[in-house]
Amino acid sequence: MRYYIIAGEASGDLHGSNLIRAIHEQDTRADVRCWGGDRMQAAGATLVKHYRELAFMGFVEVIAHLRTIMRNIDFCKKDILAWKPDVLVLVDYPGFNLRIAEWAKKQGIRIVYYISPQVWAWKENRVKKIKRDVDKMLVILPFEVDFYKKWNYDATYVGHPLVEVVSAEQKNVPVVPITDKPIIAILPGSRSQEIKVKLPIMLKMVKHFPDYQFVVAQASAQPDSLYNEIIGDEPVLMVKDHTYNLLKQARAGLITSGTATLETALFGVPQVVCYKGNPVSFWLATKLVNVKYISLVNLIMDKPVVTELIQNELTEDHLKAELNRLLLDEAYKKALKQDYDTLWDKLGSKKASALAAAEIISLVSE
Repeated sequence: MRYYIIAGEASGDLHGSNLIRAIHEQDTRADVRCWGGDRMQAAGATLVKHYRELAFMGFVEVIAHLRTIMRNIDFCKKDILAWKPDVLVLVDYPGFNLRIAEWAKKQGIRIVYYISPQVWAWKENRVKKIKRDVDKMLVILPFEVDFYKKWNYDATYVGHPLVEVVSAEQKNVPVVPITDKPIIAILPGSRSQEIKVKLPIMLKMVKHFPDYQFVVAQASAQPDSLYNEIIGDEPVLMVKDHTYNLLKQARAGLITSGTATLETALFGVPQVVCYKGNPVSFWLATKLVNVKYISLVNLIMDKPVVTELIQNELTEDHLKAELNRLLLDEAYKKALKQDYDTLWDKLGSKKASALAAAEIISLVSE
């Protein structure tokens, strides 16, 4: 069978790659074509367009690149029609994928959405379009099943794919030492615009914690020059494509909001969540987004497990104070560990990629 998969950012590339491997294991004649990244290509898919050409974050940034986005959508439609897939699998990335879903439904193409758009956070009315256009919704956050049920739409919880990824890493991959000093991990994100905004603030911690080695996790799709220009002469190490090895050794982490916050928690690393974006985009988001938290850890736990320093709160003084607490407050670290253990329990032990692949194949075989 022919599978066309669309992912538009680094986390989608990771989860999409594991899904592709699971599809190949269950359908030995599978032919997969994708929009994604290096991981999805390495998993056995033909890569049409890389996510680094697609990842625009924030309202202002999207408007600035609107012409490019519309050209990509038009090209994607033509490529899908020419290839004639048995099923279209959409991985998160709602601004692009929901447009494609609406069009593909009219073409009679079967559609599976793997990793739901965060419709519970903003633009809840998008559920109406999902009900109309998506044949099967596979969700990875436990509370999403009840959310969709409220809209009389059956979603299937397949488990969170990071559970199996992190479990496999912890069990099967030995630690490769990075330095003799205790490590503080810096994960500044995968998009160039967020790295340029947040990394300089994160690096201000280096002078305050001279006994620690700060290590920056580089995004695989970004050039070394981007980081070198920002880091300059700071005594900071960098790792590329070895973020998990870094997290297994870190005493604490300065983590950009997103999937990385959940990865860091699953590795048991005390963290402070950092977010700072375009002021206009952020202002618009405060008017449209209806969530109590920005980190996946706090959203899943439905309480403030990890501190979030957002926009104007992301300052040198606030970051220093929080990092001191992460490193020195034993009671806080103990409570955090207990919450991290509960987080594992909430997510469960389902093998998300294999279950998602089975659901997709089942739909196509009907």
